[in-house]
Amino acid sequence: MNYPSALIEEAVNELSKFPGVGKKSAMRMVLHLLKQQQQDVVKLGEAVIKLRTQIKYCSRCGNVSDAEICNICNNPKRNQHTICVVEDLRDVIAIENTNQFNGIYHVIGGLINPVSGIGPDQLNIDQLVERIQTEKTTEVIMALSATMEGDTTVFYLSKKLKSLPVNISTISRGIAIGGELEYADEVTLGRSIALRVPYQ
Repeated sequence: MNYPSALIEEAVNELSKFPGVGKKSAMRMVLHLLKQQQQDVVKLGEAVIKLRTQIKYCSRCGNVSDAEICNICNNPKRNQHTICVVEDLRDVIAIENTNQFNGIYHVIGGLINPVSGIGPDQLNIDQLVERIQTEKTTEVIMALSATMEGDTTVFYLSKKLKSLPVNISTISRGIAIGGELEYADEVTLGRSIALRVPYQ
C-alpha cells in the first residue's frame, strides 16, 4: 500500500497491530481520525495513554481496577464467599453481562498449556488457594473455557483445592466444547452460571 504521508503510514502500522484489524481497516480509521476535531483526537490519545499508565489490577482478585481493590470485590452486596475462577478480564465482562452471578472473581491470568510453556506456577493459582484459606470461601466455580487447556486447568485446580473445605463446581456445559467464553451469547452463558454443576 502506498501512503501519501509517513505520518499516515506510521499510524496505519500501529493501528493494524490490533486484533482483527488489517491495513485497510487501519487506513479507514486513520482517515476517520483526520476528519475529527483536533481536541477529540487528543482526548482519544490521552484516554489510551491513561488506560496503559494508570490502570491497576485488583490486589485481591486480579481483575482490572481504578483502585487497589476493584468495584466488584468492594461491593458489600456481592456474595463474598463464592469465587468464580476465570481466565482473564474478557470472561469477567462476559459473565457480568449475564446478570446471573452475584459472587466475586479470581482471574488466574491464563490456562495451563505445556505446549506454549505455560505451567501452573505462571498463573495466579497460589493466590487463589490463599484466598480460599483466609476468606472463608464456601464455593469455587470453575468458569474456564471448554477446551483441552481449560479442562486441564480445572483438573489441576480441583486437585489443588481437594483438601480445602470448599465446594467446587463448574459452569454447566451449555457452553460448547472447544468454545471460548467471550463468544458465548449472554443467555447461554447466564444459564451455564445459574445451572452450574459440582465438579467431579
